[in-house]
Amino acid sequence: MHARVILGRVKLDKQNEAMSIYKENVMPITKKQKGFKNMHLLTDPDTSKFISITIWETENDMIAGESSGYLQEQFDKIANLFVGPATIQHYVVTV
Repeated sequence: MHARVILGRVKLDKQNEAMSIYKENVMPITKKQKGFKNMHLLTDPDTSKFISITIWETENDMIAGESSGYLQEQFDKIANLFVGPATIQHYVVTV
């Protein structure tokens, strides 16, 4: 399995709005993607930093969302609430 990790920061006064968009808009669409296994959103309310982790069956499934435009569509829903650009990292799930 593979993991996409997105690190970023949301504007302090927009944390609740960002979490609502994530839960109501991003999660349902992500769960329908081929190879999707699981997802988590970790937040620090004091610093407004977040870590979004999605788990995928294969590397190809994970990468397909980036090349198809799916991932960009999800960013477009919420990016105006970010402080600066988010970073994307890929990992192999080993345990």
